[in-house]
Amino acid sequence: MSKNGVKNAIYGLVLIIAMYGMYKYRESKKEASTESADLTVLTSFGGPTMGSTYSIKYISSPGKAASYQVQVDSILEKFNEALSTYRTDSEISKFNNGHAVAFRLPFFYPVLKKSQEVYLASGGAFDPTVGPLVNAWGFGTGKERKAPSQARIDSLKNFVGFDKITFDEQSVQKQKEGVYIDFNAIAPGYAADILGSFLEGKGIKDYMIEVGGEVLCKGKNQEGKYWSIGINNPQYEQKGGDVLQAIVQLNNKALATSGNYRNYYEQDGKKYAHTIDPKTGYPVQHSLLSLTVFAKDCITADAYATVFMVIGREKAIEFLNKDEELDAFFVYADDQGKLQTYTTDGIKPSIENIR
Repeated sequence: MSKNGVKNAIYGLVLIIAMYGMYKYRESKKEASTESADLTVLTSFGGPTMGSTYSIKYISSPGKAASYQVQVDSILEKFNEALSTYRTDSEISKFNNGHAVAFRLPFFYPVLKKSQEVYLASGGAFDPTVGPLVNAWGFGTGKERKAPSQARIDSLKNFVGFDKITFDEQSVQKQKEGVYIDFNAIAPGYAADILGSFLEGKGIKDYMIEVGGEVLCKGKNQEGKYWSIGINNPQYEQKGGDVLQAIVQLNNKALATSGNYRNYYEQDGKKYAHTIDPKTGYPVQHSLLSLTVFAKDCITADAYATVFMVIGREKAIEFLNKDEELDAFFVYADDQGKLQTYTTDGIKPSIENIR
């Protein structure tokens, strides 16, 4: 055999050995990856709560895998004992039907404190005492969906205003009889935070919690990726098309979506949506169909989703430009009625608009 033939044979042998080595390396990586996936367990469960539903998913190791649904349901039951306006024996119902209430459970005070913070920051756009007006328009505990008279609106506005209550860590009191509190615009988000704290107390770091459509995500899913959350297309139910408007990868964040495209009614050719402006006493009228707010915790996202629906897209964007802690995704109709979106810079890398 010539020298060149020997060299070629040697090179060929070396190449075969190298290729075999690379094959074994890749196979070992696949096995390691599969083994890693096998070492985690996805637990998921859900159920009814707050007139809606909740769902939870979390990742744990096989030795520590457990379903905490019984404990979660117990927490949510206690939560409703404090904040459900549909329960006559709840703390909030006792307050609404009386003058004051002393807190037995640890949920009422934190929601009051956060509500006060957002009420002041939003110039009153977020106001849990708007309840009498919500009921009058037929979107709360009121059964009749009919536009109230101007005289009734003016009368009920006398009972609206977060400054008409006082509270501390032990109790809450009315400064004006007839004041009524409703935490529907903040309670689901707070419940998600409470459940997140519970899971973390059990050593769970990777989870997705959804309560009434508000979502809190920490860590990653079983594929080692950030949790993917869909944002609904607000025109799907009326016009069809894609169910989802966008998909977002939540990196240790919470989101809350508010919209006027489902809960509304029409009277005398005019549409009335469920978001009530506490200052005017009327349902908001603007082109914003839905918006999703992103924050570090779900109680904040939930509250500001309501704020931005009240003040509208332009003022909301002005607000967001001054607040580095919040981001938002807006879906609105332009002058021709065509669907448009706007995404703040902080969440752009994580969101994919699929329409």
